[in-house]
Amino acid sequence: MDKCDNFYKFIKFRKQFRRFVYESFDLKKNAESIEISYYFILDNKYFFRPTIKIPLKPFINPACFSEEKLKNIVFHIGLVELISYWKAACPEEIVIKPFYLDEYQKKWWKNFYFNGLGEFFYLNSIQTTVNDFVDIIVESTDIPAKTSFYTENSVIIPVGGGKDSAVTMEILSGYNDKLLLILNPSKACMDTAFAAGYNDDRIITIQRTIDPVLLKMNDEGFLNGHTPFSALLAFVSLFSAAVTGKKHIALSNESSANEPTVEDSFVNHQYSKSYEFEKDFRNYYLKYITEDINYFSFLRPINELQIAKLFSEFSKYHPVFKSCNIGSKTDIWCGNCPKCLFAYIILSPFIESKKLIEIFGKDIFNDENSLHHFNQLIGAAGTKPFECVGTVDEVNAALCETIKNKNDKLPFLLEYYKGSENYEKYKNNDMSFLLKNFNNEHFLEERFVEILKKYLND
Repeated sequence: MDKCDNFYKFIKFRKQFRRFVYESFDLKKNAESIEISYYFILDNKYFFRPTIKIPLKPFINPACFSEEKLKNIVFHIGLVELISYWKAACPEEIVIKPFYLDEYQKKWWKNFYFNGLGEFFYLNSIQTTVNDFVDIIVESTDIPAKTSFYTENSVIIPVGGGKDSAVTMEILSGYNDKLLLILNPSKACMDTAFAAGYNDDRIITIQRTIDPVLLKMNDEGFLNGHTPFSALLAFVSLFSAAVTGKKHIALSNESSANEPTVEDSFVNHQYSKSYEFEKDFRNYYLKYITEDINYFSFLRPINELQIAKLFSEFSKYHPVFKSCNIGSKTDIWCGNCPKCLFAYIILSPFIESKKLIEIFGKDIFNDENSLHHFNQLIGAAGTKPFECVGTVDEVNAALCETIKNKNDKLPFLLEYYKGSENYEKYKNNDMSFLLKNFNNEHFLEERFVEILKKYLND
């Protein structure tokens, strides 16, 4: 099925399915876990019950668990969760039944859905606008209360198993009374957490389950594609902070996430990791949910090159970190995808070739089959890979620096690059400029700025 066919499917499904209903949610705590479930309905034909389960551990503060206080956050998690199910048929109406949303909120959610689905629309050749793609209809008059939570001056660090969250864990290692947050734990997530010195009693592990009805619909040919997972993590992290009494949520999204995936467009695979989303999300939850939690990205002031340089010094993570989506279930670097190639490139100026080959299992620079992904990453294709990767400038700077440091025969991709226009464009640039950059578009309190700058300047 090509992209053009998917656009016709979009039109067909919108005629066939008119309403997607957020019917209800449920929050329960038993002796073993906190359990959240949602009830979504597609035109009274398909019914979905996704769930979220949080095992009870000593850091869950019983005094912080108030079903009444937590309902607002749980409701909002559902507003993110529903988009994974809505996108199967893209009906023209989303009906919200549990709570009321005012006009500002409806506009906020439409903008979030539209931008968060930018990749989905692009790859399926769906041509629509933020005004036309959906109407949000609210059938409740019950206004959820903005809530106060008791929170202490300590930190939750969400962990994804890659180099970025490893850098955050290491730099904040001296900060008091921290917890880690892992959503659907992979082996790499747990291994990097253990390498940082955490045990299971300091890790919030959350299991999110997708309703098998949706998976069956995907197999049957309904529309499918990327949804803004990091936004779900954002709202789930608010819930986690509320039930553990932690004030700060320190993400590991960097300034590089702001660059669009498709040149000269709004389409960004990393939209929900961008500064734009972070700013909008903070404004929203501070206005409608709570002012007692501080969500921010600790690495926002710096870029992928700076993170790679820092990570190169934290060798205890090198054997265990992974950020390859293809190999995530088997805990490997597949060595063939754009994410593996990007990680290899960005680390190559800072980790010697022999060590990189040991980490990734092969010399990816010698893989001729990676040429297409390589051209995407250096900016020669107009569209970057739909993965969490750095900017075009950062990739080119890393490659030029790596070539400069090579004393032996260049592997295939570096030899190819040396003969390209990009090399001529970037070869005289000084990578140190990118390594000294500190982006002032961030939400770090001064104490966190000082901690980060200390590591950058050491």
